[in-house]
Amino acid sequence: MQVRFAKMHGLGNDFVVFDAVNQDVQLTGEKIRWIADRKLGVGCDQVLVIRPATDADIDFNYQIYNSTGEEVEQCGNGARCIGKFLTLNGLTNQTSINIKTISGVYQIYLHEDDMVTVNMGAPIFEPGEIPFSADTQATSYQIDVEGERVEIGAVSMGNPHAVLQVDDINKAPVDILGPKLEKHSMFPNKANVGFMQVLSPKHIALRVFERHVGETSACGSGACAAVAIGQAQGLLDKNVTVDLLGGSLQIECENSAAPVMMTGPAQYSFEGSLNL
Repeated sequence: MQVRFAKMHGLGNDFVVFDAVNQDVQLTGEKIRWIADRKLGVGCDQVLVIRPATDADIDFNYQIYNSTGEEVEQCGNGARCIGKFLTLNGLTNQTSINIKTISGVYQIYLHEDDMVTVNMGAPIFEPGEIPFSADTQATSYQIDVEGERVEIGAVSMGNPHAVLQVDDINKAPVDILGPKLEKHSMFPNKANVGFMQVLSPKHIALRVFERHVGETSACGSGACAAVAIGQAQGLLDKNVTVDLLGGSLQIECENSAAPVMMTGPAQYSFEGSLNL
């Protein structure tokens, strides 16, 4: 069965996107791993599937699968690509779109300058809701990583994040601490791990080791998580530029209880078809 797809990316964080509104798309973990394989398949960080809405107050459902086949809760860069895909393929003519993932409903806003804004919802700091194993909520936590004490912030942006501050993003131990913190026992659902260098109250640099994926060129939810933690710790203002390996995002959040608004580009790479 031939199924059409689009290859898209947000700051180099790349996706294979399927329209399951107008065609039958049936995926298994094995098929997702094959599609995501950069030598045997199309190659991507995640596979995104757009499906018809299941609720009256939303426009579309969509599913997010990591390259290892697991369905995950949220992806900020993916949400921007979904917004652009929907408009370019005539699935909607709206400039404001409500989409639903397994973690909730998110709003996408399309701008005339080709930028896309996603309302990522309010950050969740309550440990049990992240989930993170701590008795009380705090702006930072000291945790043990194989005998080393590491200070992190913990937050959910629809998916769990650990954020730690570093002096130099280029020397951050992403490859060493990233996988250890991702699978740390205090994060029962694992975690995305952000390494944040504060350049000013309005500007940070960030590298992210994504759960199930490894380091990526950009992570939208990771950028939101880093700003939320930085604000909670009194380090950042409400409007922050986040420099990632693949480019920059603009993050706006009025306060720790307000929705986090993420703005950045979404780009097409190519289209094609696969025999599923």
